[in-house]
Amino acid sequence: MTNVTTYLSIKSFEDADCLMARLRVAAERAQYWLTSSSGDPLATLRAIKFQAVGFHPIDHHRINLIEQINQTWTFAVAIAAARQLLELHPDAGGFRLAPGAHAALPLDIMSEREGLVGAETFAAVSPRNNSKLESDLAKMSARPEMHRYVIFLSPQFPGNKRRPEFERDGVQVWSVDV
Repeated sequence: MTNVTTYLSIKSFEDADCLMARLRVAAERAQYWLTSSSGDPLATLRAIKFQAVGFHPIDHHRINLIEQINQTWTFAVAIAAARQLLELHPDAGGFRLAPGAHAALPLDIMSEREGLVGAETFAAVSPRNNSKLESDLAKMSARPEMHRYVIFLSPQFPGNKRRPEFERDGVQVWSVDV
Protein backbone atom coordinates (compact mmCIF):
# COMPACT_ATOMS: atom_id res chain seq x y z
CA MET A 1 0.00 0.00 0.00
CA THR A 2 2.68 2.54 0.88
CA ASN A 3 6.17 3.37 -0.20
CA VAL A 4 7.18 6.37 1.89
CA THR A 5 10.48 6.95 0.10
CA THR A 6 8.70 7.72 -3.18
CA TYR A 7 4.95 8.08 -2.89
CA LEU A 8 1.87 6.63 -1.24
CA SER A 9 -0.66 4.62 -3.17
CA ILE A 10 -4.39 4.71 -2.53
CA LYS A 11 -6.46 2.33 -4.62
CA SER A 12 -9.42 1.95 -2.28
CA PHE A 13 -11.30 3.58 0.58
CA GLU A 14 -9.68 0.97 2.84
CA ASP A 15 -6.22 2.19 1.79
CA ALA A 16 -7.24 5.75 2.69
CA ASP A 17 -8.60 4.60 6.06
CA CYS A 18 -5.37 2.72 6.83
CA LEU A 19 -3.26 5.78 6.10
CA MET A 20 -5.51 8.00 8.23
CA ALA A 21 -5.13 5.47 11.05
CA ARG A 22 -1.34 5.87 10.80
CA LEU A 23 -1.75 9.64 11.17
CA ARG A 24 -3.94 9.08 14.22
CA VAL A 25 -1.35 6.79 15.88
CA ALA A 26 1.38 9.41 15.44
CA ALA A 27 -0.98 12.10 16.78
CA GLU A 28 -1.80 9.93 19.82
CA ARG A 29 1.92 9.54 20.54
CA ALA A 30 2.39 13.32 20.36
CA GLN A 31 -0.67 13.89 22.54
CA TYR A 32 0.74 11.53 25.14
CA TRP A 33 4.05 13.43 25.18
CA LEU A 34 2.21 16.75 25.53
CA THR A 35 0.02 15.57 28.41
CA SER A 36 2.97 14.03 30.25
CA SER A 37 5.32 17.01 29.88
CA SER A 38 5.66 19.28 32.87
CA GLY A 39 8.04 21.85 34.23
CA ASP A 40 9.02 25.15 32.71
CA PRO A 41 6.54 26.14 29.97
CA LEU A 42 9.28 27.78 27.88
CA ALA A 43 11.29 24.56 28.04
CA THR A 44 8.23 22.69 26.79
CA LEU A 45 7.78 25.12 23.89
CA ARG A 46 11.50 24.85 23.12
CA ALA A 47 11.21 21.07 22.97
CA ILE A 48 8.16 21.31 20.70
CA LYS A 49 10.04 23.55 18.26
CA PHE A 50 13.58 22.15 18.37
CA GLN A 51 13.64 18.62 19.76
CA ALA A 52 12.50 15.39 18.14
CA VAL A 53 9.56 14.85 20.50
CA GLY A 54 7.05 14.35 17.68
CA PHE A 55 6.56 11.60 15.10
CA HIS A 56 6.30 11.59 11.32
CA PRO A 57 2.63 10.93 10.53
CA ILE A 58 3.27 8.06 8.10
CA ASP A 59 6.48 6.26 9.01
CA HIS A 60 6.62 7.45 12.66
CA HIS A 61 10.31 8.40 12.79
CA ARG A 62 11.07 11.14 15.30
CA ILE A 63 10.72 14.78 14.24
CA ASN A 64 9.99 18.02 16.07
CA LEU A 65 6.36 18.53 17.01
CA ILE A 66 5.89 21.64 14.85
CA GLU A 67 6.96 19.60 11.81
CA GLN A 68 4.62 16.78 12.87
CA ILE A 69 1.70 19.21 12.92
CA ASN A 70 2.59 20.55 9.46
CA GLN A 71 3.18 17.11 7.97
CA THR A 72 0.05 15.64 9.56
CA TRP A 73 -2.20 18.16 7.86
CA THR A 74 -0.28 17.94 4.59
CA PHE A 75 -0.90 14.18 4.50
CA ALA A 76 -4.42 14.38 5.96
CA VAL A 77 -5.69 16.70 3.23
CA ALA A 78 -4.01 14.61 0.51
CA ILE A 79 -5.57 11.41 1.85
CA ALA A 80 -9.00 13.03 2.16
CA ALA A 81 -8.61 14.44 -1.36
CA ALA A 82 -7.67 11.03 -2.76
CA ARG A 83 -10.75 9.59 -1.07
CA GLN A 84 -12.91 12.24 -2.79
CA LEU A 85 -11.20 11.57 -6.11
CA LEU A 86 -11.88 7.83 -5.75
CA GLU A 87 -15.59 8.70 -5.64
CA LEU A 88 -15.36 11.08 -8.60
CA HIS A 89 -13.08 8.89 -10.75
CA PRO A 90 -13.51 5.18 -10.00
CA ASP A 91 -11.92 4.50 -13.41
CA ALA A 92 -8.61 6.15 -12.42
CA GLY A 93 -7.03 2.94 -11.13
CA GLY A 94 -6.28 4.59 -7.79
CA PHE A 95 -3.99 7.48 -6.94
CA ARG A 96 -0.36 8.17 -6.16
CA LEU A 97 0.22 10.73 -3.41
CA ALA A 98 3.40 12.70 -2.79
CA PRO A 99 2.23 15.82 -0.97
CA GLY A 100 4.51 18.62 0.12
CA ALA A 101 7.74 20.16 -0.96
CA HIS A 102 10.49 18.02 -2.49
CA ALA A 103 7.98 15.34 -3.43
CA ALA A 104 8.59 12.40 -5.73
CA LEU A 105 5.82 13.34 -8.18
CA PRO A 106 5.13 16.50 -10.20
CA LEU A 107 1.78 16.90 -8.38
CA ASP A 108 0.52 16.09 -4.90
CA ILE A 109 -1.92 13.53 -6.37
CA MET A 110 -1.80 11.78 -9.73
CA SER A 111 -4.06 9.04 -11.03
CA GLU A 112 -2.58 5.62 -11.74
CA ARG A 113 -4.19 5.94 -15.15
CA GLU A 114 -1.74 8.39 -16.68
CA GLY A 115 -3.09 11.74 -17.79
CA LEU A 116 -6.56 11.27 -16.30
CA VAL A 117 -6.48 13.10 -12.93
CA GLY A 118 -4.05 15.50 -11.26
CA ALA A 119 -4.43 17.53 -8.09
CA GLU A 120 -2.63 19.92 -5.81
CA THR A 121 -3.64 19.93 -2.15
CA PHE A 122 -3.09 22.06 0.92
CA ALA A 123 -4.36 22.79 4.43
CA ALA A 124 -4.69 26.37 5.66
CA VAL A 125 -6.75 28.54 7.95
CA SER A 126 -7.92 30.31 4.79
CA PRO A 127 -7.41 29.10 1.21
CA ARG A 128 -6.18 32.60 0.36
CA ASN A 129 -3.31 32.46 2.90
CA ASN A 130 0.08 32.96 1.27
CA SER A 131 -1.64 33.02 -2.15
CA LYS A 132 -1.60 29.21 -2.01
CA LEU A 133 -4.91 28.81 -3.84
CA GLU A 134 -3.83 31.21 -6.59
CA SER A 135 -0.46 29.54 -7.11
CA ASP A 136 -2.00 26.05 -7.18
CA LEU A 137 -4.66 27.22 -9.65
CA ALA A 138 -1.95 28.66 -11.89
CA LYS A 139 0.06 25.43 -11.70
CA MET A 140 -2.95 23.23 -12.45
CA SER A 141 -4.13 25.50 -15.29
CA ALA A 142 -0.96 24.65 -17.17
CA ARG A 143 -1.23 20.88 -16.61
CA PRO A 144 -2.29 18.38 -19.32
CA GLU A 145 -4.44 16.05 -17.18
CA MET A 146 -8.01 15.60 -18.37
CA HIS A 147 -9.37 16.31 -14.86
CA ARG A 148 -7.51 18.92 -12.82
CA TYR A 149 -8.16 19.85 -9.20
CA VAL A 150 -7.07 22.03 -6.33
CA ILE A 151 -8.32 20.52 -3.09
CA PHE A 152 -7.93 22.18 0.28
CA LEU A 153 -8.82 21.76 3.93
CA SER A 154 -9.85 24.92 5.79
CA PRO A 155 -12.06 25.46 8.81
CA GLN A 156 -13.60 28.37 6.89
CA PHE A 157 -14.96 25.93 4.27
CA PRO A 158 -16.13 22.77 6.06
CA GLY A 159 -17.28 19.65 4.30
CA ASN A 160 -16.43 17.79 1.14
CA LYS A 161 -17.85 20.22 -1.34
CA ARG A 162 -17.08 21.65 -4.74
CA ARG A 163 -16.21 25.36 -4.52
CA PRO A 164 -16.98 26.82 -7.97
CA GLU A 165 -16.50 30.38 -6.71
CA PHE A 166 -12.74 29.71 -6.77
CA GLU A 167 -12.55 27.85 -10.10
CA ARG A 168 -10.91 29.03 -13.29
CA ASP A 169 -9.39 27.66 -16.48
CA GLY A 170 -11.18 24.33 -16.14
CA VAL A 171 -9.63 23.53 -12.74
CA GLN A 172 -12.14 22.29 -10.18
CA VAL A 173 -11.72 23.43 -6.59
CA TRP A 174 -12.95 21.35 -3.68
CA SER A 175 -12.82 21.59 0.09
CA VAL A 176 -12.48 18.42 2.14
CA ASP A 177 -12.81 17.56 5.81
CA VAL A 178 -10.96 15.08 7.95
